[in-house]
Amino acid sequence: MMVDRRILAKVDRRLLSEMNHEAGTQLVKVPVSDAVWSTWRRYCEAVGVPMGRGLAVLLHQELALVVDEDLEGLASTLADREASIALREAELSERDAELSRRETDVAVRESSVTQSGERLARRSEELDEREANVATAERRIAEQLVGLSPTPASKTRPKRGRNDPCWCGSGKKYKVCHLPLDG
Repeated sequence: MMVDRRILAKVDRRLLSEMNHEAGTQLVKVPVSDAVWSTWRRYCEAVGVPMGRGLAVLLHQELALVVDEDLEGLASTLADREASIALREAELSERDAELSRRETDVAVRESSVTQSGERLARRSEELDEREANVATAERRIAEQLVGLSPTPASKTRPKRGRNDPCWCGSGKKYKVCHLPLDG
């Protein structure tokens, strides 16, 4: 018959707490053969110990062995659990370090993206400014060319529609490029 270890542990604690405190008398029926009982009686007489006291000593020794075994088992279980906890703590530290490295990488990438975005915005502004400068320069050149021509522009050039390509070859529509200057 198996007894739950928690019940045994409670019994062991009670027995250990009372083991050396007071000695009382307990009547116990021991199911043994007559041969075993007579052998026990001879042994106790040879040692000079009453039979009941001999049984009590045997009970004490057996309980001490059981308790010691349980303590050793508990100690090994506790050591195993502590080793498991230490291993888990080491894994957790490694994961924390990896998380920290990843957070640093993300921060670096975000700052790089932000800097790239700022550089791109500056480049876009510079390009817009250059395009405006080029358009201004083209208009000035066109004004100078109009001023140098001996005949009016309408006689040398065929009449252009507003949405036709400009006569200067810029690729822009006439209304955007030279219409304001010619008109």
